Amino acid sequence: MKAQQSIGILLIVGAVAVLVPYLILTMIFDYPDILRQDPGIVLVRFHEAGSPLILVWLAFALLGLPLLIAYIRIGEALEGRLAFIRWMTTLGVLSGVAQIVGLLRWVFVVPVLAKTYVETDNPATREAVKVVFMAFHQFGGVLLGEHLGQLFTVLWMGMLSYAIWKLRLFPTWLSALGVAASAIYFLAQGELFATVIPGFPQWGLAGLVGSSLWLLWLIALGARFLKGTGA
Repeated sequence: MKAQQSIGILLIVGAVAVLVPYLILTMIFDYPDILRQDPGIVLVRFHEAGSPLILVWLAFALLGLPLLIAYIRIGEALEGRLAFIRWMTTLGVLSGVAQIVGLLRWVFVVPVLAKTYVETDNPATREAVKVVFMAFHQFGGVLLGEHLGQLFTVLWMGMLSYAIWKLRLFPTWLSALGVAASAIYFLAQGELFATVIPGFPQWGLAGLVGSSLWLLWLIALGARFLKGTGA
């Protein structure tokens, strides 16, 4: 019972902890809309915000660590009960690592680029900085954080939802919510492909709705773990 309660606490704390810096970024940096703005606009806005913005990004990257611990402990609790549990746990951990690495570019890479862009008077240097920023943005943000991070999260959520239903651990509605959240979150991949394939089908709200449902589902899952499993 103590192990289950610790998982519940980690899930709830991790979900809430991730939400706080996210909301702050929406207020002070127009996140996530800023991600698709012209690089020059992003760099100037970032430099103007200064150190407080860097610290918020650092918090956003690291405050999700309790979720990684919870993913591992859930895998340990279900080990041997279904054949895919180890794969599920691996995907869960990889999702967190990919997102953390992607977010940390705002802490250790973007500040240097923003400072150079704002302080130089050389147009050629500014253009070069914009190109470097876009390269890191596409690799660290779109590829690692959003594509792989979100895709692995979707797979982990779908697999765990199936495990919950198959093993009858919790009420069926929790599995259904997890499947629905993972399906919607998966649709956010369209917006990522649209950054390199013009006209690629996308639903603009998929990322916001999917990530919100993911956090809601984590909190609901954490609450059920606090009460204890049904099997």
